[in-house]
Amino acid sequence: MAKLSLTYRFLRAIGLNYSEEEYGQIGPLTVMGKLFSNPYHALLLSMMDWVIFDPIAPRMLRPWLLRRMGAKVAKGVFIGDHCRFDQNHADHLILEENVHIASGTRILCHLRDLTNYRIGDDYAKLPYKIKQVRLCKGSCIGMESMVMPGVTIGEGSIVGTASLVSKDIPAWCIAVGSPAKAVKFFAEKESQIK
Repeated sequence: MAKLSLTYRFLRAIGLNYSEEEYGQIGPLTVMGKLFSNPYHALLLSMMDWVIFDPIAPRMLRPWLLRRMGAKVAKGVFIGDHCRFDQNHADHLILEENVHIASGTRILCHLRDLTNYRIGDDYAKLPYKIKQVRLCKGSCIGMESMVMPGVTIGEGSIVGTASLVSKDIPAWCIAVGSPAKAVKFFAEKESQIK
């Protein structure tokens, strides 16, 4: 095993059990940056559900706050109450025009890499996979759903309530379940067929 950086050893000494791959090569300035950005992002996330902002929250405040966290949020995006976004990796989130995210949805952009996990290994030492999540134009995520890292939800698709989206969803369909699967595809409008 390579020699660990002083910063990484300090993090371990104070009880923070981060993966060596992720934190073994960072310096003190990176740690200080995280120290200040994490509470800032936590404050932005908490502001999404402040009752005082209810009239403007879904279409104005929540998309604006998500942009402050680094997400790419287009016009017309609706974000319901009590949604949770990947606080430290929001810059990997892309919400295209007129995306609708219903209440209680959770969207993640990182997860542990289990590729080399073996019996006797320490889960906390595993590195993270950080992957982009894209919700394409006009897509809709139902209440209490979870969207996993690396997923693209196609244009105009609707994800049913309480679904777990772990793989890409094609355009113009309804997808439901855990894991979410396309159960119905929408037909073209008759005026478009002619």
